[in-house]
Amino acid sequence: MIDLKFSYDNALDFVPEEKINAFQQRIDDSFSALYGKTGRGNDFLGWMDLPDNTGEKIIEKIESLAKTIRSKSEVFVVVGIGGSYLGARAVIEALSHHFLHLKKNDGPAVLYAGQNISEDYLSDLLEILDNKDYSLTVISKSGTTTEPAIAFRILKNHLEKKYGKQEARLRITAVTDKEKGALKQLADEEGFETFVVPDDVGGRYSVLTPVGLLPIAVAGFSIRELLAGGAKMKKHLAESTAIGNNPVAAYAAVRNALYTSGKTTEIMVNYEPRLFYFTEWWKQLYGESEGKEQKGIFPAGVGFTTDLHSMGQYIQDGLRNLFETVISVEKPQHTLSVPHAANNLDKLNYIAGMRLHEVNRQAETGTTLAHVDGGVPNLRIQIPAVTPNVLGQLIYFFEMACAVSGYLLGVNPFDQPGVEAYKKNMFALLGKPGFEKETEAIRKRLG
Repeated sequence: MIDLKFSYDNALDFVPEEKINAFQQRIDDSFSALYGKTGRGNDFLGWMDLPDNTGEKIIEKIESLAKTIRSKSEVFVVVGIGGSYLGARAVIEALSHHFLHLKKNDGPAVLYAGQNISEDYLSDLLEILDNKDYSLTVISKSGTTTEPAIAFRILKNHLEKKYGKQEARLRITAVTDKEKGALKQLADEEGFETFVVPDDVGGRYSVLTPVGLLPIAVAGFSIRELLAGGAKMKKHLAESTAIGNNPVAAYAAVRNALYTSGKTTEIMVNYEPRLFYFTEWWKQLYGESEGKEQKGIFPAGVGFTTDLHSMGQYIQDGLRNLFETVISVEKPQHTLSVPHAANNLDKLNYIAGMRLHEVNRQAETGTTLAHVDGGVPNLRIQIPAVTPNVLGQLIYFFEMACAVSGYLLGVNPFDQPGVEAYKKNMFALLGKPGFEKETEAIRKRLG
């Protein structure tokens, strides 16, 4: 029995049930294409089997290395961009103490590099690493992606100066291609510990590979429970493809029904700050998978109630091309109530004694009603708590729903041809060999 519950009752005023159910045959075909590996991008479906097909040897190797890293490092740096770091960060931050940087911890703090090219960001990171024992993992299939390649070159140099080349080698792990690429070649030459990014798993679907599992294990969380949650969701989804029984089928059908009705922006909403980076992971998963051929639902994200004081006005009253998907957490990890005040100057005694989670829950309900009344359909995903097992279920749910939605949309949800355009221009502007024609064309364009 899965722990995730999906509801679209608050969308039915905008798209009738019959329009949603009209997607059933196409959904059946999409599941059939995924399970039979006959659809577009079928050479990138390895993620579907990860929850119950990640070998015991790989899990044990990850756990063993994580234990070693935790024993000798105050900081663990994850070098990667996009899917090479967002999945791991989503899980780690969802499970971690909100103020881990101020809390005495029994393991390394996980920091990130290679997700930008900011000189100030990397300089600040080096300042921290000057005074901390640290290790790092560099995650890249090719080893030549600009942002992480720059960060890794700088951090490798810093490690070697700090510890010497031999010890630095022992503090670097590479997660890369099995046989080819610059990073694989360097790892072989230097003798880094390595893990493989499977050929049939794209970056944004890779959180349940060593790409995500190693950082999550180093952070001290159970990768076995995470995988078990994914396996539970996988098993449930295989039992039926009916919209009434399968939450992936329902989510894919409703969001596509809304899209064809003019709702072209989906806002992922959470009421727990610990889910901020889960939303960021979701945004990449759906944006990179669906945004093709002048099609696709634009994925956005907000954290309520915080963003009700910034984005709330637009959501309530702006352009009516929006719908919301709320991740609702049933039980928090702690208990805290509103105290009574003798003077009651803030007029809050009417909720004195009430748990903050109950206040938050009523804010969620009230906001949903207001937004639906304002013309914003609302979808709801309820989970009992934020745990590794539940996150594993949620990850697999969204991955499968993304694949099905992409097929319904008529695109390949497993490639990303559009991300190459900016790279060509950047390489030309930087004077990279082989881009001389592009450099000349850009110079003429810029005058």
